[in-house]
Amino acid sequence: MQKSVGSILRTCAVSVCVALIGIAQASADTSVWSVRSGDNVIYLGGTVHLLRPSDYPLPDEFEEAYQASSELYFETDIASMSDLSTQAQMLQQLTYGDERSLRTVLSDEAYTALSAYTQTAGLPIAMLEKFKPGLLISTLQILVFQSMGFTPQGVDAFFHTRALSDGKAEGQLETVQEQIGFIAAMGEGNESEFILLSLRDLAETGDVIDGMIGAWRSGDAKGLSELFVEDMKVEAPALYDTLLLQRNLKWVPQIDKMLQDADTEFVLVGAAHIVGENGLLDLLSQQGYEINQL
Repeated sequence: MQKSVGSILRTCAVSVCVALIGIAQASADTSVWSVRSGDNVIYLGGTVHLLRPSDYPLPDEFEEAYQASSELYFETDIASMSDLSTQAQMLQQLTYGDERSLRTVLSDEAYTALSAYTQTAGLPIAMLEKFKPGLLISTLQILVFQSMGFTPQGVDAFFHTRALSDGKAEGQLETVQEQIGFIAAMGEGNESEFILLSLRDLAETGDVIDGMIGAWRSGDAKGLSELFVEDMKVEAPALYDTLLLQRNLKWVPQIDKMLQDADTEFVLVGAAHIVGENGLLDLLSQQGYEINQL
């Protein structure tokens, strides 16, 4: 959402290759694309995981893709995220269960900056000492967005509820355990850098949020890339590799299989996964699929 760390919330993105810039400029309507192989087609929708009530209704093209699809695919199993056993597993994996704490893994500079920030946010650092950096920053991000009126009723949750109501089949590109693992590994080995970069981005959220939502609504691939990925690639290359690149590479073969059957799937993933160099559109274009923006 902000810059590099914003894609952790998976409104997600990267640098735009010439072909994709051409697509975006030709018909920048919204963040939904069709991917076609002969007579077979899927729809690829870039999502924002948190939205404000005022951000609804969604652009018409999302509804068009939903109505044309028989099955929806999300990053992970949304329904299981509310399961108590899953939440207990998340807490176990995302907190330190040994002698480590934020005090022991962070430099004095990072710990002091974090303490000052959490105190201002009304969260004493003592309450957060056993949080791993990924859980800590995700928690702080959610609090920032909530203060701006955002709710968990983002694009993914909206269509998950619709699919349940309409009896449409759902699938996922990765397991909940895999997603937990990504968050648990955030900043591992460079915790202080990660915390300082994240605190900077949190401070900038209010300045960029309207631009981010605007770029998403209009399907501005170049703008999404600049907002979500460019800084991450430069300042946190390991995070970019783990959170975006490697996951994109694992998802493409699954999308390939969808394009081999007659069913029409609507794949909804964070917007940063879709645009730019080595985004899903770029990777699928390289395989010769016909791509058009709705």
